[in-house]
Amino acid sequence: MRLEKLRAKLTAEQIDSFLVTDKQNIYYLTGFSGTAATVLLTKTRNIFMTDSRYTEMARSLIKDFEIIETRDPISLLTELSVSEQFKNMAFEETVDYAFFKRLSRSMTKIDLFSTSNFLLELRQVKDSDEIQKIRQACAIADQAFREVLKFIEPGRSEIDVANFLDFKMRALGASGISFETVVASGKRSALPHGVATHKLIEFGDPVTIDFGCYYHHYASDMTRTIFVGEVSDPLAEIYNIVHQANTTLIEQAKAGMTYATFDELPRAVIREAGYAAQFTHGIGHGLGLEVHEIPYFSAAMTQPLLKAGMVVTDEPGIYLPNQGGVRIEDDLLITEKGCEVLTNAPKELIVI
Repeated sequence: MRLEKLRAKLTAEQIDSFLVTDKQNIYYLTGFSGTAATVLLTKTRNIFMTDSRYTEMARSLIKDFEIIETRDPISLLTELSVSEQFKNMAFEETVDYAFFKRLSRSMTKIDLFSTSNFLLELRQVKDSDEIQKIRQACAIADQAFREVLKFIEPGRSEIDVANFLDFKMRALGASGISFETVVASGKRSALPHGVATHKLIEFGDPVTIDFGCYYHHYASDMTRTIFVGEVSDPLAEIYNIVHQANTTLIEQAKAGMTYATFDELPRAVIREAGYAAQFTHGIGHGLGLEVHEIPYFSAAMTQPLLKAGMVVTDEPGIYLPNQGGVRIEDDLLITEKGCEVLTNAPKELIVI
């Protein structure tokens, strides 16, 4: 099905051959996750190139592709361009410059051009297998958060908390973390992406934790803010506003919604509460093989529309310099009639 959709897109855009070098896109098309791989799609052939380290793995794993062993994919691509009589070859804009220079020197008789988000656009809508893997990645993060609530206390460092979460997610079945875990306590919680430091958590601190994991190559991404010992009135106020913004989007997000509306619904809650200037980032992003992928959202994006099967984040926040900040982030599966929240860790105001 993935190849069929890609081929239809190539035909529609009159592309004779399409070169894939991005590892995530190669995994998406083939299920191969080794370090040496190049994929070429022509009008009649699906070709997978790798070196001798991975040939047998590829043959046992990959279906619907010719497996060709080579340590020089550019020479092979040049031969194929002659034998298959390409008029053009599209490649991903993420190809590295050295590879592009060699490719352009070798292929002087065909039209080479880059594409932007060509496969990412197909990857936006997840199939049932992808959704199940993301669902499990979220479940692992949910359980790890419940466990870390028992671990956090005054005197623990932010790095202690980050390390606890990272190891706990692996113990629960994750293959790794999906990005460097953010733990920002006290005044540092006003930093939207403050990396964990040796700062010790103190009584009365807000603690914002942004974390996630990979499960069978698919990512989760969740944020929760908790309070240690007590919570001040100003921070309790902004917590409730952020929680309302997060919930407002969950209640209304669905297929057919514009990206601008997706951005505006929670932003309006924060703006009407008087904190527009303290919400300093986008409302969310796509999630899948990468923890940050398209779509991204802004007020100017009246097209395109959300589609059923997209997995996106909902992450409003308010940040008060020299006081602290709050962010709540969930992963949402968009459906025809609404959305399903995949991250189910507690998000009521928690004081531990």
